[in-house]
Amino acid sequence: MSTTGKLRYYDAKRQPQPATTPTKAPAHSEFLRTGRITRAKPIWNSEERRYLSYDEVARRTGEMLEAAGDITCTRINSVHRAIQFPKIVFHRTLENRPHLGYCHVTAAKTAFAEHAKLSWSFYIANFFSDIGEEEVFFEHINASYGRMYFAVALEGEPGQPLQISRRVRRNGLLFKTSDPKQAMKNVLMLGAPDQAVRAIIKSL
Repeated sequence: MSTTGKLRYYDAKRQPQPATTPTKAPAHSEFLRTGRITRAKPIWNSEERRYLSYDEVARRTGEMLEAAGDITCTRINSVHRAIQFPKIVFHRTLENRPHLGYCHVTAAKTAFAEHAKLSWSFYIANFFSDIGEEEVFFEHINASYGRMYFAVALEGEPGQPLQISRRVRRNGLLFKTSDPKQAMKNVLMLGAPDQAVRAIIKSL
């Protein structure tokens, strides 16, 4: 099969690693501290001869994304007992670019601006991009930027799959940031049940 025009992925060489002193913080803690999805062990290497299939790359990308989504939801739910979100973690990778993807973390309903009980979902992506107002959701993707946290408004008829609500800012976007702390604060504000809890979240 021709690979012309397609990205090619390589498996990393398995070489003995020198003994090292364990780091104090595990990978998930490092993600929460910095927002970075670690790439200490790359899932491809241009010096290796064995190709990885797109399915293999997508699987490994998904594992990293879902690990980040899982620990992020746990961390959000540990901030205040009055703010608890369901853990609804699943991922998608981009077509023809399986090393890039995004992970659904949680979903809820809240009042937002003039919209009462607005449904929304919160995501993490391992790239940064603009959010389009038309059918193409991700525009001008920048894979080197590292990460993106965003939440979108949803709407739909009972019993039907939810769709992005274009009534909210035309692209459905509630917020978008590369800062993990700001993302967490935004999600907590969406979930705050009253003004007293919102004041606590603002002070964090």
